[in-house]
Amino acid sequence: MASSYSQDLKLELMVTGEKAGLWGDITNTNLNILQQAIAGYTTLSVNSTTTGTLTFSNGVQSNGKNMVIDITGTPSGACTVTMPDSVEKYYVIKNSTGGTETVTVKTSSGTGVSFATNEKTTKIVYSDGTNIVNSNIGALVNDYSPQLAAALDTNGQAIQFDTATGIQDDSGNEQITFSKTASAVNEFTVANAATGNAPNLSATGTDTNVDLNLTPKGIGRVTLNGNGKINGLAEKVTVSGTFDSDIVVDTNTQGVILYTAPATANFTVNLRGDGSNSLDASMDNGESITVAVITKQNATAYYASTIQVDGSGVTPVWQGGSAPTTGNSTSNDVYTFTAIKTASSTFTVLAAQTQFA
Repeated sequence: MASSYSQDLKLELMVTGEKAGLWGDITNTNLNILQQAIAGYTTLSVNSTTTGTLTFSNGVQSNGKNMVIDITGTPSGACTVTMPDSVEKYYVIKNSTGGTETVTVKTSSGTGVSFATNEKTTKIVYSDGTNIVNSNIGALVNDYSPQLAAALDTNGQAIQFDTATGIQDDSGNEQITFSKTASAVNEFTVANAATGNAPNLSATGTDTNVDLNLTPKGIGRVTLNGNGKINGLAEKVTVSGTFDSDIVVDTNTQGVILYTAPATANFTVNLRGDGSNSLDASMDNGESITVAVITKQNATAYYASTIQVDGSGVTPVWQGGSAPTTGNSTSNDVYTFTAIKTASSTFTVLAAQTQFA
């Protein structure tokens, strides 16, 4: 009976009594093929769109029998490296090609594994005899409880998060969640500091001037624990060109209201949180909030005759000891109100009327 060849590595399988005097050479060749399959390295240059073949010849070393296949060259288009069907084998495939073309390693009639246009990486794959399959060995995507043995060094690369994902504590609770803005150009920069200096959280990016927003959820507050220092501060002003005898101050979004149209009647000022939230719900006990209402007065002057909190009348404590009974003609009357919450639905309101001629 003549020799046959193994299906996967094409080793020469001799029968008893055959190949007299040749066993030594054939055995050495078989051992070299096994060594090639276990530890062999070869390069495969691909210089056109479809040039790349892994061969398996009977009884001799062949490039397809190597463990490591390093694909080189600069293909001019999407490139496919093929190997025969019916071979079962592991490979380490490295994409060392130049350019930005995709590279696919597959069997002659099956599917394969692809490297994207800029994916110059190494993959551990296997052929199951029909298709080339990515084993994903070593990929974090298959490690459901990865643990670092040392500090993570990104080696100059970024860490990317899918939108609505981020950093969790060791119980799986969210600590920081990231969201994505299409075509974003501005971002946060966090800098630590040496002794005697403060760490810095700053807005940076492509734009020349970049605001930094801290946005609480709902009617939650941004709390500054400890003392604060402000180098510059701008307060939002609501400007209205139409006088309203029922002035509603949404303290969650308004600090100053300026009326440029003259008052035509005495008016009510109602302090509330906003259209969906009362001032009582927007403040904790022991907190205060201060707002200003600026009204324009013509020769016939009018004044704030009624003060309310959440739609209910209150009696303010007026500066000077008494409530105004008129406005100041041909002036801007500025009313300031400081509401102090002392208990649930209980407020002390300090009020003042000041003339600016």
